Amino acid sequence: MTQGLPLAITCGDPAGVGLEVFLAALKKIGNEIPVVWFGDGRHLPNNMPFAAWSPKTPHNIAPGLNVYQIDFTNPAVLGQADPENAEGVISSIEKATKFAKSGQVSGICTAPINKKNLKVGTNFKFSGHTEYLAYLCGVKSAVMMLTCPELKVVPLTIHIPIRDVPKAITKEVFEITVKIIHSGLIKDFGIKNPRILVAGLNPHASEGGSIGTEDTDHIGPWVSDLRSQGILISGPSSADTMFHKRARGDYDVALCMYHDQALIPIKTIDFFGGANVTLGLPIVRTSPDHGTAFDIAGKGIANEKSMVHAIRTAHLIIKSRRNAA
Repeated sequence: MTQGLPLAITCGDPAGVGLEVFLAALKKIGNEIPVVWFGDGRHLPNNMPFAAWSPKTPHNIAPGLNVYQIDFTNPAVLGQADPENAEGVISSIEKATKFAKSGQVSGICTAPINKKNLKVGTNFKFSGHTEYLAYLCGVKSAVMMLTCPELKVVPLTIHIPIRDVPKAITKEVFEITVKIIHSGLIKDFGIKNPRILVAGLNPHASEGGSIGTEDTDHIGPWVSDLRSQGILISGPSSADTMFHKRARGDYDVALCMYHDQALIPIKTIDFFGGANVTLGLPIVRTSPDHGTAFDIAGKGIANEKSMVHAIRTAHLIIKSRRNAA
């Protein structure tokens, strides 16, 4: 048995690629990082052998695959979402979060969920993992950050229509997000004085007010206020000049105004390897930066690189928090 608290890997939607990419990632990680799959052992392919993990003896991790049993209603049919299995998906997240909060696992890494299936099966009221985990942890605000070895980005607004973005960008939301990013990079990544570069909302960051006024009248003054509080923040900058290689050396994280402004550059730089990190939680949480991919589930072509990076990133954050304590 390996001694050490494991990282919980929640199963996500069992009809997707979550288990597939996890098993491939486990082959690469081996016993380097102790992990436990929170899912139904009956969903494993070809009666794959595994060791049953118990939160009563959390440090006992057997070589190979360890599973904390979550009983699902139905078998998993790859590529076919089943609303009757939604309760099992939710249970996996809830149990892993509970054990992370109580110190029985070191943190969690979540395999992809299908939000539509959860809404149909359980009336799931949250827009995604980030919001649900904030609720489970009793945190008012949490921040989604995407990271790869060459870039870290945060979308200020996430899954909303472009037409709704300007009114969603308020001073309160902006300041809370910046402060969570600032403290998160210090605590979770060991960056003593994190540099935050803010992308403008409008083309050319409004070009002095000639292309909209949001950047000049609101975002710019908010940046100045936060800088006066000792945060190393700059901008708003023209988003089309922020992401080439030389520019990326001038900041630690880019705060972008909407979903695609953040995700297009990171997925261009490292499409298969990006990971999602939730900042602002009392527990460590990461996930691969892709969805359930029902269309390729079970075909053996899903890329595990993002899952590997998510597990390794969680492990690095756990060590960083331990060193900072």
